[in-house]
Amino acid sequence: MNFIVASIVVVCAICVYLVWLRPWQLRWGATDEEVARTMTGDDIVPKPTFNATRAVTVEACPEHIWPWLVQIGCKRAGWYSYDWIDNLGIRSADRILPKLQQIYVGQLIPLSPDGRVGLFVRDFAEVKWILWGDKKNETTWYWGLYPMDSNSARLITRVHLKYRWFSPAIIFSLLLDVGDIIMMRKCMLGIKQRAESLAKEGTA
Repeated sequence: MNFIVASIVVVCAICVYLVWLRPWQLRWGATDEEVARTMTGDDIVPKPTFNATRAVTVEACPEHIWPWLVQIGCKRAGWYSYDWIDNLGIRSADRILPKLQQIYVGQLIPLSPDGRVGLFVRDFAEVKWILWGDKKNETTWYWGLYPMDSNSARLITRVHLKYRWFSPAIIFSLLLDVGDIIMMRKCMLGIKQRAESLAKEGTA
């Protein structure tokens, strides 16, 4: 009986996630127009299993947001998220780090503490967008800045990921499917807070 009850609870939880929570978190903060918008890299991962477009309004111009994107990465400036989870407990930078302001195609953006695992900069347009990806064309991660007026912009991120269902990596993929929004939301709000502070300093 306990097994049956537990099974019902698990099935119900999965249904709630797939029907309500997953659709919500895959487009957190994004408008219908932003979700439908074609962005650089959309054609790289065919039929992605994980297709997430998230967005936030930043009360700062793209020039004040861009430096925070360029220096992002594990054991670089951090992820502006929960550092005890994704940056070895090292506090994410709250200032622009000149030594990390270089960006170039092929640059590794580390995701792991040892710096060996990560995504590569596939392309970028200065102060407009950055596209990361892997070498197998199974993952892309896009960051875009869309000005609203002279003092605000939309920060949009889009992640495409193709799950390998019969690989041990599927465990990580499924954990990411559920938990990514927790880190991504914190990251985007962290960038927002830092960019807005930078903008205020620039107008002080």
